[in-house]
Amino acid sequence: MSEQTPVTPPWQQPGDRFGSGLVTTIPGAPPRQPPPPDEPESPQPDGPKRRRQQMLIFAGIAGAILAVGLTVVLIVVFSGGGDPFRSRAEAPTDVRPPLAQACPAPTGSPSAAPTRAPGALPPVTGARTTDTEAGISYKAYGAPWEPWTDVWRAGTLEVPYRVGQHFVTEQYSGGSYHASILSAAVPAADNDAVTLNLECVGRQVAADVRAEYYPQPNTMDPIRDELTTLGGRPAYVSEFRLHFSAAGLTATEELSAVAVIDVGKTTAAVLYVSIPGTHKQWDRAIDEVFASVRPV
Repeated sequence: MSEQTPVTPPWQQPGDRFGSGLVTTIPGAPPRQPPPPDEPESPQPDGPKRRRQQMLIFAGIAGAILAVGLTVVLIVVFSGGGDPFRSRAEAPTDVRPPLAQACPAPTGSPSAAPTRAPGALPPVTGARTTDTEAGISYKAYGAPWEPWTDVWRAGTLEVPYRVGQHFVTEQYSGGSYHASILSAAVPAADNDAVTLNLECVGRQVAADVRAEYYPQPNTMDPIRDELTTLGGRPAYVSEFRLHFSAAGLTATEELSAVAVIDVGKTTAAVLYVSIPGTHKQWDRAIDEVFASVRPV
């Protein structure tokens, strides 16, 4: 076997420009800088299209809020059973008695006469009628008078006469006609009132007597209309003679008197005496009964 002399490839020859080896920088040269980044694009200005989009968004939000609010209002209106927009409650109904509504309590003494300290009252004797609810007692008579046993709610004021005496003077097409001495208690003041407007209450009751207790029309001859005292208590007295006519009724006139007495309660005592013209012998009963009144 023979050996050949090795030949060096041209790319490995020293000094050849294709020779392999490490690539290095030239000592002392500055490092290479990376290329600068691209400049950012400037923002595009808002245009009409973008503004329209914003307005649509805002309008949608407002519409949603309005729809929710309207839904709440409708729920309140149809489920609450009332008026949700009423700013104040309705005025309360006046539940006071009719006389208390018509005659507010006075701010002072209505008259010096009824409020003077009474002197000693004369003792009472004989038969008496006592009305504990009204707070008074008064003279009672024998026959033809007899005890009153009904409850007569007379007139617009519906004064409830429960106690007293009466007798029938005649029968006619309208029923029985009576002479009467009757008493009742009527609410005439507010619950916290300590005095009554006696003159006002008395006039109201007397007017109701004339308008509701007797045939209509009628005429009146006034006899007495004053504040006074009965049984040492402040009172208002109205006395009058009425003239009237009714089919089948013999009586054409009647002497009547109404006393409203302050008995120191929120109710007033009412004492009503009526004597038909067919029995004038009993006209004296008005003065006698009123003079005999005593508080109980």
